[in-house]
Amino acid sequence: MPSLLHQLSEWAQVGLGLAFPPPPPVENTTRRVVPPFCAQCGEPYEGAIFGYFLCPNCQEREWTLKWARAAYRAEGPVRETIHDFKYRHHFHQLGLLADWLEDGFRQFAAGERWDGLVFVPLHPVRRRDRGFNQAEELSRVLGKRQRLPILPCLKRIRPTEKQTLLSRGARLRNLLGAFEFKSRFDVAGLNLLIIDDVFTTGATAEACARILSANGARRIAALTIARA
Repeated sequence: MPSLLHQLSEWAQVGLGLAFPPPPPVENTTRRVVPPFCAQCGEPYEGAIFGYFLCPNCQEREWTLKWARAAYRAEGPVRETIHDFKYRHHFHQLGLLADWLEDGFRQFAAGERWDGLVFVPLHPVRRRDRGFNQAEELSRVLGKRQRLPILPCLKRIRPTEKQTLLSRGARLRNLLGAFEFKSRFDVAGLNLLIIDDVFTTGATAEACARILSANGARRIAALTIARA
């Protein structure tokens, strides 16, 4: 028969397990973006909405982007993993983040022809401080998996305030004149997919799309890991 000490130890472990249950696996706690969502910006909505619809923001806005999509909500483990990679240098999370990005590609972009991926650039000062550009790293992995070339044809020429601190209108104003096209590239007639980690108001992706369109790109869309 088990000793009293052994039984007490088992009871203690059961009690600890009840009081502090292990966290559920990441894949069981992420929330996917599912219909209904805005046909333009991909913002998810609750309720009985059927077929094609535009959210109020997109009804009042002229877009260069054909569409913007993300497979996951920017919350919980998805948001935490993005922040761990982006700000805490948890580089081992790149594979998981690329998996989530590729989920979105297969769901929303695989049915169209793409000539290349364009990552959202960082200003040189911010890139130096961070040490890398998360959008560029994600693009390289996705490009390799989907056999799509990376076109680093944009550069950020003006440092900007962090978009997370600004309102929707301020985000748009903040990015005016922030990007420039690199003259050695030719994107005329190309179908391009802009890559970033999170899509919030779309100000950043739209600013990039306008530069690409002004230089002859034919069709431009945006794909991110998560939708805020």
